Amino acid sequence: MTILLVLISIALLVILIVWAKLNPFLAFLISSITAGFLLGLPADQIAGSVQKGMGDLLGDLVIVIVMGAMLGKLVAESGGAQRIAGFLMKIFGEKRITWAMALTGLIVGIPLFYNVGFVLLVPLAFTVAYQYRISAVYVGIPLLAALSVTHGFLPPHPSPAALVSQFGANMGLTLFYGFLVTIPTVIIAGPLYAKFLKNVKAEPLKTFQAEIKPEEELPGIGNSLFTALLPVFLLVGTTALSLQAGEDLTFGPLVKFISNPGVVMIVSVLYATFSLGLLRGFTMKELMDRYTNATKDIAMILLIVAGAGALKQIFTDTGVSLTIAEGLKTWDVHPLVLAWTITAIIRVCVGSATVAGLTTAGIIAPLVTTMNVDPNLLVLSIGAGSLMFSHFNDAGFWMYKEFFNVSIKDTIKTWSVMETLVAVVGLIGVLILDIFI
Repeated sequence: MTILLVLISIALLVILIVWAKLNPFLAFLISSITAGFLLGLPADQIAGSVQKGMGDLLGDLVIVIVMGAMLGKLVAESGGAQRIAGFLMKIFGEKRITWAMALTGLIVGIPLFYNVGFVLLVPLAFTVAYQYRISAVYVGIPLLAALSVTHGFLPPHPSPAALVSQFGANMGLTLFYGFLVTIPTVIIAGPLYAKFLKNVKAEPLKTFQAEIKPEEELPGIGNSLFTALLPVFLLVGTTALSLQAGEDLTFGPLVKFISNPGVVMIVSVLYATFSLGLLRGFTMKELMDRYTNATKDIAMILLIVAGAGALKQIFTDTGVSLTIAEGLKTWDVHPLVLAWTITAIIRVCVGSATVAGLTTAGIIAPLVTTMNVDPNLLVLSIGAGSLMFSHFNDAGFWMYKEFFNVSIKDTIKTWSVMETLVAVVGLIGVLILDIFI
């Protein structure tokens, strides 16, 4: 009976988002309150449970997500993204243009959130396609594959960062394992798959052509690359230091402080403020205005994360999470496959990768302690499942269709298949890692 009530709560969430077209944050709140009543939580405790869930999850993530948005905005608007793309194009040349676009998406996609990365980088792909007179889809799919993978797999993006927090995983290790899965996934779903798309007709609207900055206004390639990748260097480096420091009473606390993801992101933004901001002629007011706009871009993402935290807390306070965990232990399914499957089903129903990942986290979290599964790999398996088969209920589907100006049929054949490849190859990569970890 408990499982049925949980399914009804999740079905309500899906109906509110897909059929009623309700904002996901409102849908999460309504579903959380409904779940509280259905599952027998005393009425006077439901509001407190919702507030606690929102606060607990956001408390760990606000700094990471907001700082990530600020960093990504500055990398893009300073011309750093354009510099990186141009540099990689020169290295790879026309024959390997898809590899250059995939690498651009991977590097720039780390600090850029998906929707922002899409809007800022896709016009660059159109410019490249026009310059070399080749299909925009052929050029664009590798770029979008890389953006999708970083969005689903790699912190500091909202969903994987939230999952790291909920599962008690290590953000540095998750990032390291994520790269091991990301590289083959991007290669297969990007440049290799793009080979079959050379003849797909696309006529991107002139409105979406990139506004290219003059060469002399762009930052240097070393500055651009180092600033964009600084969060990665710091997260991986401080994780290695913390493992080496161990229980050292002298340096242990300091290393632990420096390795905190929030501290890493603050340091990265402060560095970018000088390297791509003040040293490039921006005034402090101009930089702060850009940072303010960046926070507006991700305000709804923060609310969706908060709403998912509320639903998770309801499941926790009613004891449902433990009940589900006990029930799932009897299933003869690998927990990583189970987590991927649940996420993929919710993703196909709801459309949002973030909603799918965070909803699954509330259901699957108890498995971390009750079953033999690495929490870092659990983050990645859910991340892979959250990208499964994007279709009509996903905003990304329509963004792709309208930006590239292709038919519904070609959108499914190119975009939807690419997303499915990312999800399936990602799961295979996680399962292979599980053998050795």
